[in-house]
Amino acid sequence: MTRKEATELILAAKDKKGMSWNDIAAKVGGHPVWVTSVLLGQNSMGPDQAKIVADLLGLDDEVAVQLTKCPMKGSLDETVVADPLIYRFHEITQVYGTTMKELIHEMFGDGIMSAIDFEIDINKKEDPKGDRVVVTYSGKFLPYRKW
Repeated sequence: MTRKEATELILAAKDKKGMSWNDIAAKVGGHPVWVTSVLLGQNSMGPDQAKIVADLLGLDDEVAVQLTKCPMKGSLDETVVADPLIYRFHEITQVYGTTMKELIHEMFGDGIMSAIDFEIDINKKEDPKGDRVVVTYSGKFLPYRKW
């Protein structure tokens, strides 16, 4: 079984059982964003959590094994994804990326934000003019080494 095949089985079982990502994350004991990323094939989890997922979704041990393997991160099929929601994140980076870089460098110095020591949170903020999507990135600052 491949990681992609495991993801397809997970998605089918999730839909069949009528579960949300939050439901699954609560049972696994992890943040919904992280658990979802694992189940979509972008991260890995330990054997105990993988077993919980497999049991919860009625899937076999082969799926659980795939959840523990190191994935090929960033493995989307297209260079710039055409899906409108995902594309908007690309667009945000295109429009505001240089601004974010300048402001981060001004505040922290020459370095980057880690995507390894990193957290993301997604929330809904109700607004009478239209509900808002609130995305919070939190990554450790990593200064460039001087040598």
